[in-house]
Amino acid sequence: MLKMGRFRGTKITGDILDNRQEHLHAFAMVREAMAWLDRTLPLAAHFPPGKIFREDRLPVPPEALREVLLNAVMHRDYSRPSSYVAVAVFDDRIEVRSMGGLPSSVTAESLSGEHRSVLRNPLIAEAFHRTGAVEVWGRGTNRVFEACERYGLEPPTFAEDGGFVIVTFRAQIGPIPQVEGPSRDQVGTKSGLSRHQVQVLEEALEPRAIGDLMQLCGRSNRTKFRDQVIRPLLEAGLLEMTIPDKPRSSQQRYRTTEAGKRLLKKDK
Repeated sequence: MLKMGRFRGTKITGDILDNRQEHLHAFAMVREAMAWLDRTLPLAAHFPPGKIFREDRLPVPPEALREVLLNAVMHRDYSRPSSYVAVAVFDDRIEVRSMGGLPSSVTAESLSGEHRSVLRNPLIAEAFHRTGAVEVWGRGTNRVFEACERYGLEPPTFAEDGGFVIVTFRAQIGPIPQVEGPSRDQVGTKSGLSRHQVQVLEEALEPRAIGDLMQLCGRSNRTKFRDQVIRPLLEAGLLEMTIPDKPRSSQQRYRTTEAGKRLLKKDK
């Protein structure tokens, strides 16, 4: 069985905006899940520097989602009649869950590097291989990491919990949260951006390194700063990287887009 759900907010207890269950064969599961994600996820558009035509982008690279879904279907524990694959979309992430833990020789940490291909369901994996959908060398998760890096997105996390393998992509799916009141990091603005997000847009009118932006905002936790401030601005098309093809480059700088400049003017 394939479960698909879109939840309001960031918790499983949030309102269910879309709820579907499908009983399908393995190939149809992957096709239906990808089609549902294509309908459910927002499609952003921006104009890359130096190019004429706009670029339409989902929050997560489709090839990474496809690879994770293929693995979820192929490695599901089919010996349990109640087992299933689930795709859950929240405002801040996408989770792909497959019932059945990792093989004993594979750990969640090892999936980000070189590892052996250990098949839970050899016949199903062979069927996917013969159609050309997958390889047999255990490189799928490595391609997921590479696709996310090219996209400027943090790689997904892999975890085992309660008999499930859960792959989580962190991305801004819902709107940038509106500010309800002032705090140490936020003040109310017409745009709904946090104080630090406004500061970043103002300071990045000239290209700035992330370390400089953190210092200007008085922030010390690089991961939280990237997740809470930088990434939502990038996904909203208000901020851009000067080297988009190499998001982890030591020479990477961030600058405010034309949309970001217009928002600053409107907010003032």
